[in-house]
Amino acid sequence: MSTGIDFSSPPPEHGRSPAVAIFVSLIVLVGIILFSICCARKMKQAVVSELRAAIAPPMPANVIQVWEVDAPTMEKFFLELAQQKPVRFTAQQLCAFTNNYSVTLGSGGFGRVYEGQFTNGVKIAVKVLNRGPNRSIEEQFMAEVGTIGRTHHIHLVRLYGFCYDQFMSALVYEFMENGSLDRHLFSENKELEWEKLHEIAIGTAKGIAYLHEECQQRIIHYDIKPGNVLLDKNFSPKVADFGLAKLCNRDDTHVSLTGFRGTPGYLAPEFMLKNFPITYKFWEEYEKGELIQLTEACGIEEKDRAKAERTAMVALWCAQDSPEARPPMSAVVKMLEGGVEIMPPPKPFHYLFSVGTDVLKRPSSSGSGSGYTSSEETTSNWYKETTPIMAKYEISVATL
Repeated sequence: MSTGIDFSSPPPEHGRSPAVAIFVSLIVLVGIILFSICCARKMKQAVVSELRAAIAPPMPANVIQVWEVDAPTMEKFFLELAQQKPVRFTAQQLCAFTNNYSVTLGSGGFGRVYEGQFTNGVKIAVKVLNRGPNRSIEEQFMAEVGTIGRTHHIHLVRLYGFCYDQFMSALVYEFMENGSLDRHLFSENKELEWEKLHEIAIGTAKGIAYLHEECQQRIIHYDIKPGNVLLDKNFSPKVADFGLAKLCNRDDTHVSLTGFRGTPGYLAPEFMLKNFPITYKFWEEYEKGELIQLTEACGIEEKDRAKAERTAMVALWCAQDSPEARPPMSAVVKMLEGGVEIMPPPKPFHYLFSVGTDVLKRPSSSGSGSGYTSSEETTSNWYKETTPIMAKYEISVATL
C-alpha cells in the first residue's frame, strides 16, 4: 500500500551555499598567513646560521662553552674584589657582631675596642670612638679610613669596614690574637725570645717601608710605638692605629710639619727636645764601644748579640736629628736583615745643637723639612753592600 511520500533524499535547503564559501575562504587565508610566518622564521634562522658559520666554525655538540664553565669562578672573583674595600656596617650589625659589646679588648682616650665575630666565624676587633664637641675624633676617623682603607700589606692591620651615623663612629679591624707589642715588651715575664723580637722589628720596618715608598700615595703614620704594633697568632707584627696618619704627594722627597703629632718618647727628634736623654744613654754606650756589654746586661744570649748590636746601630741611625741623615725605611729593612755592612752612625742631635731650635719653626713646604727621606737618595751614608765572601776576606785581612 503506498502512502505517496518519497523518503529517498532530503529536501533541498536554500541559502547555505554563500556562508560555507566565506568560512572556507577564511580558513584558507589563515593557513596561508601561518605558512608565510613559518617560512619567514626558517629563512631568518638560515641567514643567521650562515652568518655564524662565516664568522666562526660551529662548535661540536658535546663541547661546553667556556663562559658557562668560568661564570661561577668569575662571579666569585668579582665578589671577592669588591670585598677588598672597607664595608659600611650599620650600628645594628656591629651590635650583633660583638654580642652587644660583651667583651672588651682595651680602652683609651679614643674610646673602647671590643671583640667580635662575623657570621662566617671570622674574628674581628671593633673600635668604637668617643664623640665630643671638638672635631679630633672625626679627624681621626677620616684619617684611619682614608689611609689604611686603601692599603693591603702583610704587616699592616686590615680594616674590614666602618660604621658612621648620627650616633656612632666605629672601625672594624681584623682580630690580632696576641695583642699589642708593648704588653710583651714591658711585662715581667719577658716571654718573647730575642730572635722573635728581631723578626718583629724587621716586619714592622717592612710595613712602614710599604707606607713610605710603595703606596700610590705616601702615608706617614706619625705614631709608631709598641702599643700600635699588633701581633697575630704567630706573633707576626702589623702596624695599626692610623689616626694621626697623613697622605702625602709622592713627588715630595721630604715632608715638613710645624705642629706636634704623636706620643712623647716616640717622636722624631725635631718634634720634641725631651727625646734627647732617651737616646743619649744609648749613644754613650756605643761611643765607648760597650754595646756588647749592654746586650749582655739585657740578658741577650751570645748567639744573638751580633744581631742585637746591629739593631742598636740601626736605631742610632734612625734617631739622627738631621732628617737628611736618617735612612729610608727600605734601607732600614736591609740593615736589620743583615745583608749589608752598617756604617758607624754619627752622634745624634749634632744638627739641632749646631743650628739651634729655631729650625723647628721654619714654614712647612715640600722639598725641605723633616719626616721622610726619599729612598732614591744615596745609601752610602748608612751601609755598603757586601757578600759573605767579601766579609770573610775583610775579616781575614783584619786578623793578619
